[in-house]
Amino acid sequence: MQMENGILLPTLQSALPFLDLHGTPRLEFHQSVFDELRENLMERVAVIAEGKEADRYSKLEELLEKSFPLVKMPSIQPVVMQVLKHLPKVPEKKLKIVMADKELYKVCAVEVKRQIWQDNQALFGDEVSPLLKQYIVEKEAALFSSDVSVLHSFFSPSPKTRRQGEVVLKLTQMIGKNVKLYDMVLQFLRTLFRTRNVHYCTLRAELLMSLHDLDITEICSVDPCHKFTWCLDACIREKFVDGKRARELQGFLDGKKGQEQVLGDLSMILCDPFACNTLVLSIMRNLQELLSQDALPRDSPDLMLLLRMLSLGQGAWDMIDSQVFKEPRLDKEVVTCFLPAMMSVVVDDNIFTVEQKLPSEEKSSQAYPTLLPDAFYRFLRENRVACEMGLYYIFHIAKLRNKNALQRLLPALVDTYNDMAFGDIFLHLLTGHLTLLSDEFGSEDFCSVVFDGFLLTSFSSKENVHRHILRMLVHLHHKVAPSCMESLMKTLEPPKQRLGPQSSEPLKELYTKLTEKLEAQKKSSPAVEETPSLDLGLHTVEAPSLL
Repeated sequence: MQMENGILLPTLQSALPFLDLHGTPRLEFHQSVFDELRENLMERVAVIAEGKEADRYSKLEELLEKSFPLVKMPSIQPVVMQVLKHLPKVPEKKLKIVMADKELYKVCAVEVKRQIWQDNQALFGDEVSPLLKQYIVEKEAALFSSDVSVLHSFFSPSPKTRRQGEVVLKLTQMIGKNVKLYDMVLQFLRTLFRTRNVHYCTLRAELLMSLHDLDITEICSVDPCHKFTWCLDACIREKFVDGKRARELQGFLDGKKGQEQVLGDLSMILCDPFACNTLVLSIMRNLQELLSQDALPRDSPDLMLLLRMLSLGQGAWDMIDSQVFKEPRLDKEVVTCFLPAMMSVVVDDNIFTVEQKLPSEEKSSQAYPTLLPDAFYRFLRENRVACEMGLYYIFHIAKLRNKNALQRLLPALVDTYNDMAFGDIFLHLLTGHLTLLSDEFGSEDFCSVVFDGFLLTSFSSKENVHRHILRMLVHLHHKVAPSCMESLMKTLEPPKQRLGPQSSEPLKELYTKLTEKLEAQKKSSPAVEETPSLDLGLHTVEAPSLL
């Protein structure tokens, strides 16, 4: 039996008794030879597939025909899978067998799955759906991160870093060079964007740029948004749209007129929060330059283009939802009424700052203005583009640590277009920027404006606002005036009727964390008073005045 079925090598017959002397079973020997042969065969399959021979695929198909009946055998299965992986077009019959068998489908390479998915949208959707959900969960978790800072905000990671995320890399691998699968993913994203979740727009841009990074021209060359997205990506990296790139972007936009579906995709790419952030920061910088030049907003072509792109991005949802692909007209009054009103607020501020530096006998008795121009209030309520700019102006004055302007503007945010001021992205950035004025929280007046005048006006109906307030207090609790802190703790206690199994769990955790921090602060305060010797007397030394 051994002679008939063993390895027929004359030189081997005399060597086998040595293995017997070492107590090595023949099964172990034959198994190791089998494994070695299988590895060599799999390597040879890869070499044939990568070769230049005209009949290379017919050789692989021949091997597939011989090996496929044994696909269920664990020892032969890797060879079959290797052949399937390297065939650019697997026979339809074999694909159906693999698709119908869950075990085979699970172990087959992504190259084989792509061929199954391209003709089976429902199955591809089942594979992609968990990844899309995971992406949204990750983005929302980033907005509620425990890091409350301007330096480590939602917009801190560079575009290249974001594209290294698990979901983007997995989707890129699943798509490969398959245009049909790429189109399917885009269709899923367009459909899901109807839920008004802007993170799907971010994924749309990240996916295209991830394929661009891998130099997959088969897809990049057929996506009409590729060059526009590539140029915008460079702007997002710099967090500014310069004049040269602005003209490039305008050329792409003007060149797509009449291409309806393309306009819908461009609007999605511009609706990406990272793109919006870059556009509005560029608008703010443009306005600063116009102020210094005593120029009007309508006289700046760069500003008008930035507003046009912001308007197209802000109108993305309406366009995709209504399926009417027409570039929205920018309301002229945004340029002729709202921007001058906003610039007048900046001028008020500059006048007050200059006055404070004058000798006392030259100062006027006029107090810092508390009211805002009517046009400013009206546009915040009624116009999406104006509201976006108004919200970013708040960040601008917070960066300047301008307490007066902040106290003047925050109450105006209670009533904004579509409650944009109570959205997660704005609140995430606002809480981070407010840390720059942490010392001001010792004043009850400042606390009253921030909390009573704005944040607490909607926290009871909007759990996300409640969470953002607690996030900020966990970071700033030691700076807040004690009387305000006591009142806030009572107000912010999670209500009993809203305690669901999932929704309020993070809320409870944040409140508990804040309570623990306050307890720890109370315990440490008396300890400092009782043991002054350990303090080296530093608590009695007054800080030198910066003035």
